[in-house]
Amino acid sequence: MLEAFIFATVFCGFFGIIWKRNLMMKILAMDVMSTGVIAWYVWVAARDGLLAPIDTGGEAVDYADPVPQAVILTAIVIGFSIQALILVGAMKLSRDTPTLEIREIEKNNTP
Repeated sequence: MLEAFIFATVFCGFFGIIWKRNLMMKILAMDVMSTGVIAWYVWVAARDGLLAPIDTGGEAVDYADPVPQAVILTAIVIGFSIQALILVGAMKLSRDTPTLEIREIEKNNTP
């Protein structure tokens, strides 16, 4: 059931990028899709019964792999920086064009 919600989030973001005509809505849809992809990766990497990789003595236990956690943290930071960069680009674009509608921007910037 959880995976259905995760895939619905990814698809809502994907179709939002395709169908929305407002630049801010496209940026928001990209963020929703990124959140869904990160949630899917966490869902795939999660396993029951594994402990954090902390040395607790001589007992033998199964430890969780720290690599997926590092990849997810890196993906979150990269996604945040890309979103900030795109928002700065949209802000600069809105100075030249008083609207953020894609068709108006294309019409004003086409030679």
